Amino acid sequence: MRIVQTPVGHMEVFCYLVYDEQTREGILIDPAGDEGRLLDLLREEEITLRYIVNTHGHADHTCGNDVLRQATGAKVVMHALDDELFQRPESRQWAEMMGFCAAMPADIRIQDGDELTFGDLTLRFIHTPGHTPGACCILIDGNLFTGDTLFVGAVGRTDLPGASLPELLESLQTKIMSLPPETVVWPGHDYGDTPSSTVGREIETNPYITDFLLEDE
Repeated sequence: MRIVQTPVGHMEVFCYLVYDEQTREGILIDPAGDEGRLLDLLREEEITLRYIVNTHGHADHTCGNDVLRQATGAKVVMHALDDELFQRPESRQWAEMMGFCAAMPADIRIQDGDELTFGDLTLRFIHTPGHTPGACCILIDGNLFTGDTLFVGAVGRTDLPGASLPELLESLQTKIMSLPPETVVWPGHDYGDTPSSTVGREIETNPYITDFLLEDE
């Protein structure tokens, strides 16, 4: 497996190309702009793109979906709750007001625990509500792509519609902290001191875990 981490768009969202080096089948996680550069990357790496996977439905993470879907034939995948929420007229209007292209509906709506395969790799969706109702982390062979659920040393905003800090903390405690400590964390933005981390490091150093979840232990 190979992972290519690249910031895209004016909000510098981390987009990830993940692919099976034998079959050259891959996925893009959160293609949030710079679609031409991402298409060039696919050509350079000789990748057949199977899925465009969104960690959540905010437009800064989904605005490249439609161009890439049309260019590659890959299917767009999102949790059902976020696909429903962000197709509402008020959500689409908000995206356009923020200068983003509001993405069309996903081709595949997933739930917690669903799996998809590409090449010889399997990805599993872990529903982690809090930043959005349908936010998910994506687990692939010991690598956790966390979107805006978990950053290096921080977490995503919980002051937006559909967000909840108590839900986010519960997601961290019940869904992420139980993973093996060596699990690599690949966040949705480069907000920390390193562009990636591990579950173990975040348990030890992330204040949202140490101060909110571990203070009484």
